[in-house]
Amino acid sequence: MAGVKAFELRNKNKTELIKILDEQKQKLAEIRVQKVAGGRSQELGEARKNVARVLTVINQTQREQLRLFYQKKKFTPLDLRVKKTRAMRRALTPFEKSKKTVRQQKKDAHFPLRKYAVKA
Repeated sequence: MAGVKAFELRNKNKTELIKILDEQKQKLAEIRVQKVAGGRSQELGEARKNVARVLTVINQTQREQLRLFYQKKKFTPLDLRVKKTRAMRRALTPFEKSKKTVRQQKKDAHFPLRKYAVKA
């Protein structure tokens, strides 16, 4: 039994993928019936993996399309955002880090860093 290759599935459209998925599920059902009747059980694992491969490619292409759709939007869904760590997600943005209070701005204006000329 020849396995389904993921790279071959990637250049197919969704309708073709769903058709392949139905075929693979049908094969899986047939193999399960053969197993009960005393047939070969080695093909069962391969059939299950084929179904999983097709579903994986469908989900990956779907997520890729959603990422493209939400690329220019203000907000993106939580499951499409970058995971990072909880602390990194809650950290200040570079803009927020660069902000200064009015008091600090006055200090910087009135007391700039002194420049010294060093005698050689």
